[in-house]
Amino acid sequence: MASFPLTVNEKLIARSRAVGELLAPTSPFDKKCGRENWTVAFAPDGSYFAWSQGHRIVKLVPWAQCLQNFLLHGTKNVANSVSTRLPRQNSDSAQKNKPCEHIIDCGDIVWSLAFGSSVPEKQSRCVNVEWHRFRFGQDQLLLATGLNNGRIKIWDVYTGKLLLNLMDHTEVVRDLTFAPDGSLILVSASRDKTLRVWDLKDDGNMVKVLRGHQNWVYACAFSPDSSLLCSVGASKAVFLWDMDKYSMIRKLEGHHNDVVACEFSPDGALLATASYDTRVYVWDPHLGVILKEFGHLFPPPTPIFAGGANDRWVRSVSFSQDGLHIASLADDKMIRFWRIDEEYPVQVAPLNNGLCCTFSTDGSVLAAGQDGSVYFWVTPRQVPSLQHLCRLAIRRVMPTGQLHSLPVPPTVLHFLSYHI
Repeated sequence: MASFPLTVNEKLIARSRAVGELLAPTSPFDKKCGRENWTVAFAPDGSYFAWSQGHRIVKLVPWAQCLQNFLLHGTKNVANSVSTRLPRQNSDSAQKNKPCEHIIDCGDIVWSLAFGSSVPEKQSRCVNVEWHRFRFGQDQLLLATGLNNGRIKIWDVYTGKLLLNLMDHTEVVRDLTFAPDGSLILVSASRDKTLRVWDLKDDGNMVKVLRGHQNWVYACAFSPDSSLLCSVGASKAVFLWDMDKYSMIRKLEGHHNDVVACEFSPDGALLATASYDTRVYVWDPHLGVILKEFGHLFPPPTPIFAGGANDRWVRSVSFSQDGLHIASLADDKMIRFWRIDEEYPVQVAPLNNGLCCTFSTDGSVLAAGQDGSVYFWVTPRQVPSLQHLCRLAIRRVMPTGQLHSLPVPPTVLHFLSYHI
């Protein structure tokens, strides 16, 4: 990882401390092309971490064990140092009690990953089917992989066994997201300009095709209550969907180039989007207005330059579980950590050719992917104020439109709606 340029305002910003790295194995015939790591993911319960090593291979590692190795052996850790032979039988309690590393060959280049966990009482939306191949239990953990050939493969995390092979997309499956409510509803975003909704509790049957994008769809994300879906794509597209009616709610306008990543805040009150226009916007998705702009090029480029190759394309954005911090990754070889109420980053870290990043489940670590390997950094940790904790609790159950009915002073309303 080489040095990187800093603006005048960023020279005084703290560098984030590296935690460790997982390096992809190399071989004599392996070329750099095709080794891109487009996706990294943590399991919802924090038990596993998964990433694409490039080409066809996905690596699954127990996250607690991975952290322990970093502490014992320093930051470096070769990803293929432990080879685990996968059992062929179904999951059993012994395997689940002792998580194992898995190496999964997906059969084609992997573009996207997503973990999904099951809640048995959350019934399938398909009410007419009484028989299913799979009965997902309370402790079920699945990994979905989106491939270059348009297929989506669903794996049992505990065994590495292939469960389902979903075939309907005609182009690259660029992103995947599970509904957080345990329903095992999966949404896929593809270069075929569509989003598709799959019900894994109904044996992976496709529920709906969401159409509206005129070009590639790069990413999609559920709101924490699973009621909204954001999808972003080429030609400045940012769309919001009602996932109860499978209908488009609104288009969010403001970006000047392709929008390639999106994520909701943990309370669902905010939406962060990252674009090749060098900006991360923080929106109120319920009103469709921009509340905050985080720029990666100073001074900010005019629309004509923001719409082209400007050397500051933002590749990824992630919201921390504290609701106060956002991480962004750009082509200027930097990862930035932002506070939602400050103008400049609070921490930075160097990374060449970075393509994706995500916070760990507890928000203490940021993982970022580059050329088949993964690097980890300590994230900014601050004790949230009681005011912010109250805001998180209120906004989890109350969208912006309902705030104005509260008998509270205008200043409190502004705070609850993230305007101050």
